[in-house]
Amino acid sequence: MSEPLPNEPVRVADHDLNDLVSTVNRLVTEAQRQGETIARLSGEDAEEGPGEAEPTSTDGGPAEPEGPSSIFILALAGTAYEEELAALGTWVERLLLPVYGREITTGRPWCFEWREHPEAIARLHGLWLAWQQFTDTEAGLAGPATWHRDHLDPTWLQLRAPDGPFGACTTSPARPSHRLLAAPGAEVN
Repeated sequence: MSEPLPNEPVRVADHDLNDLVSTVNRLVTEAQRQGETIARLSGEDAEEGPGEAEPTSTDGGPAEPEGPSSIFILALAGTAYEEELAALGTWVERLLLPVYGREITTGRPWCFEWREHPEAIARLHGLWLAWQQFTDTEAGLAGPATWHRDHLDPTWLQLRAPDGPFGACTTSPARPSHRLLAAPGAEVN
């Protein structure tokens, strides 16, 4: 097997693409974490005075770095959570609902107060993270179809199921902090 010429495109067999995408994504994530660690360490070194010891854990080893250990919204707190929820809300209200919202019925409920449902926040955030990954150019031409099949369809079925997180929102006017859903512009008593 000969090495590719410098100006010749590299060809990868279709069956190897999923492994390659997975490997690249893992390497990118690892490089980002290492970059954050380097930035944090260089910032700590600049602030440390002479003779100050590096923080240690209770067992005497180096302390675990502070900061988010996950990008998942339920692992965030404070300002990071609020900012992520605001960005998620923009995506849900400007892309997801206008394109995929469909009619709201008791068989396919939706709650416009979805931010008050932790399960909905978690599922929608996971869906949004997957959308970001699978609509990126690096996901390839099949990325959007994969997102629809593997992420949107099962998540939407769970969220909009009659016994899902919004089931009572369309049937119970007494549900705290919720109102019956109506068509846009219609009044709800």
